[in-house]
Amino acid sequence: MLLAGLLAAGPLAATGQVQPSGWSLDGPVPSPFGILGNSIANVHAAGDSVWIGPYLSLTTDEGFTWQVADADSLYGSSNRMYSIDIEGSVMWVGLGRSDVSQGDAVQTAAGFLVSKDGGRTFGYRFPQLDGPEDDTETYGANVLGALPVIVPQQSPPFDVDFDPRTQTVWVAGWASGIRRSADDGLTWRRVVLPPDDLDEISPDGTYDFRVEPQRGGTGELNHMGFSVLVDEEGVVWAGTPLGVNRSLDGGISWRRFGVDAAPAGLPGSWVISIEEEPAPGRNPVWVAAWNAGDAGGGGQFGVAVTRDGGASWEHTLQGQRIYDFAFGAGAVWAAGDEGLFLTRDGGRTWTSVRTFVDRDDPGRFVRFGASVYSVDFDGRALWVGTEDGLARSTDWGATWSVFRVDVPLRPTVDDARAPRVDTFAYPNPFSPSVDRVVRIKFDAVRSGTVGVRIFDSSYNLVRRLEERRDVGMGEIAWDGTDDRGARVANGVVFYEVSGVVGASARGKILVIE
Repeated sequence: MLLAGLLAAGPLAATGQVQPSGWSLDGPVPSPFGILGNSIANVHAAGDSVWIGPYLSLTTDEGFTWQVADADSLYGSSNRMYSIDIEGSVMWVGLGRSDVSQGDAVQTAAGFLVSKDGGRTFGYRFPQLDGPEDDTETYGANVLGALPVIVPQQSPPFDVDFDPRTQTVWVAGWASGIRRSADDGLTWRRVVLPPDDLDEISPDGTYDFRVEPQRGGTGELNHMGFSVLVDEEGVVWAGTPLGVNRSLDGGISWRRFGVDAAPAGLPGSWVISIEEEPAPGRNPVWVAAWNAGDAGGGGQFGVAVTRDGGASWEHTLQGQRIYDFAFGAGAVWAAGDEGLFLTRDGGRTWTSVRTFVDRDDPGRFVRFGASVYSVDFDGRALWVGTEDGLARSTDWGATWSVFRVDVPLRPTVDDARAPRVDTFAYPNPFSPSVDRVVRIKFDAVRSGTVGVRIFDSSYNLVRRLEERRDVGMGEIAWDGTDDRGARVANGVVFYEVSGVVGASARGKILVIE
């Protein structure tokens, strides 16, 4: 059967994401397509449960089966999971979406999902926004002018942290800054951070600045929130484009550490991630810092760690763009653009993993060069989220199990999202420079060689691909080049799968650079 594109107009998106339907009121339900999305920005392990984004997918059996949470404010909508925190049976999930305005995609706040029973059921909370009348902020004896952030655009919940000791939830919401709620998310309060020209503020001081995120060259970079953490001692850490801010009194007084902080500051000013490493004594706090460019405080990409609550900072992984950290068994892992990094000596030396290939199926892999966005350790296995799939290792990265959206060729139940076909290719349309590879799916009826022939729009043969495969579903990847290594021209190309697939199967791919 000829399939013109992978349901490009339907809910099975060309990016490899599936929107499920048909929800139970009894908790998570089985997922018909596995992990539902191949770009995994969030991974959170809590005991036997591992939750991942972009949807709230769950496995409790090491990835053998997947479920999806009962949450209608996430599924069947354009909302996605932007952040997650789990403390015991309490879960907070930050929701956002991309709104297209005047041709530009704007990241937008979409509220929160809150569970008190470990993810069996969820309630909804509205985004952390102001009312039009919220144009002042009282700080000590100061009444500061403030910009009411009343629209959800540019205020997605990039990070969320729940403090079980105080029952307070903290959110880093970019244009809405750092906010906290002490009443289960029913109301939110601004957190006043130092303005750009001050390193410290205290309610005992006298000030005359506005609480206002930077926009159009005005406002404060340090009033824009990107990451937040409450550590084991109740110290609050808030990351902005101008550094990391520390509060020793629950978010009232603050000190900012930037690139030029003494005795040793951060490698870069834009703090993307703040994570706490469980350790004897004072827990180290790890920070992923980026160069914010001309608009920020400068510096370079890298990682900083403090082992004394911010009194001093050590630099490591200099030049690396890091997104996330994980800890366990005396190790620290860092997820970044150039792969997964591992240190067992506190950051003095690192090894890296760039290749993620399924140990049981070499045709199932994360494309080489894919960024690693997220990582967590569940006590037995390491879980790694990339822009091209999810990987799990139980042997420190020596071997991997790879999980991807698993759309069947011939589903046993009629489903408009996945019609019965003999082959399909994804992503489709396919951009070689962005997607790197397009995967052509087939079903081998016996072990042997599977061949794929690629034809241009005039049906001239431009590429032959062959791989030996075992019985069952499989994929062959094509990088968009012909037999000479030159990229094919934009437009429609045709492909034919033959060999041990039974009757030849055909399809077409739209190449757009």
